[in-house]
Amino acid sequence: MKEKHKIISETGHIFIEDWKKYAQNFRKLSNSTILSYSRDLFFFLAFIENYKNSKISIRRLEKITVRDFRSWLTHEIKLGTSTTTLRRYLSSVKEFYNWLNEKKGVNNKSILNVQMPKKENKLPRPIEENYIFEIISLTEKNHKTPWIAARNASIFTLLYGCGLRISEALNIKRNNFPFTGTLKIVGKGRKERIIPVVPFVEDSIKRYIDLCPFVGERNEFLFLGAKGKKLDARIIQKEISNCRKQLGLPETATPHALRHSFATHLLSAGGDLRTIQELLGHSSLSSTQIYTDVDPKRLIKVFKETHPKA
Repeated sequence: MKEKHKIISETGHIFIEDWKKYAQNFRKLSNSTILSYSRDLFFFLAFIENYKNSKISIRRLEKITVRDFRSWLTHEIKLGTSTTTLRRYLSSVKEFYNWLNEKKGVNNKSILNVQMPKKENKLPRPIEENYIFEIISLTEKNHKTPWIAARNASIFTLLYGCGLRISEALNIKRNNFPFTGTLKIVGKGRKERIIPVVPFVEDSIKRYIDLCPFVGERNEFLFLGAKGKKLDARIIQKEISNCRKQLGLPETATPHALRHSFATHLLSAGGDLRTIQELLGHSSLSSTQIYTDVDPKRLIKVFKETHPKA
């Protein structure tokens, strides 16, 4: 198996830094999106420099052909890169070339002729309800520091109770609490949504706040790390990894699986897809419909109860 190229020229770094400034100041992309796209561009430019055996330049970027783009994708496929990641890579490079064409005078539309790989039809893997509460209980026992144990438990409770992405949870500010029944979230594409918050979620977060030694300003982040700074998502990913190993759960039991569980369990309880779509912040209903494949028993039940000839 080949390895990713890990070195690019100084000029390549300059292109990426210039694009990042544009993406932040004019495109208003989120920090996480800019970080992901920058990493993708690094891999792309490193491949091109190695493939063409020359440093990146405007002239070189203008001469990249459809065949070159396909060679890059083939290289990534041989590395074992998933279809989902390949689709993001293409989106990153298209964004980059839109900027090159508009702001740098490059005239190269070849990337538009490269077809997106078909998206893998992977079903979400929710966690069973009893295991979710075991995870919450276990994480409180895994830490001797009470406020950190309460913090981790409250985050898991929030992810499951409100169906949030981990990035959305960690971006909540201290002045948003108490939620008093609802929470406004700014999700992907800066799309806002209002989510009902059940009392057990608020109670869990209040316990964390009461124990947390870092009072801080009201506009600081709600969930803090051991040194009082914004909590890193990797801490929570590591924590749920420890819990799933202790409980013998599969690797699919991740923070994002708690969001899948939220949607699947709502659907099982009779929730309609349109409501779940709004709660998850999906732009299209098709993104939410994958949960109907996860819970076929519920579909059969609804069919029997509603079909006039059932």
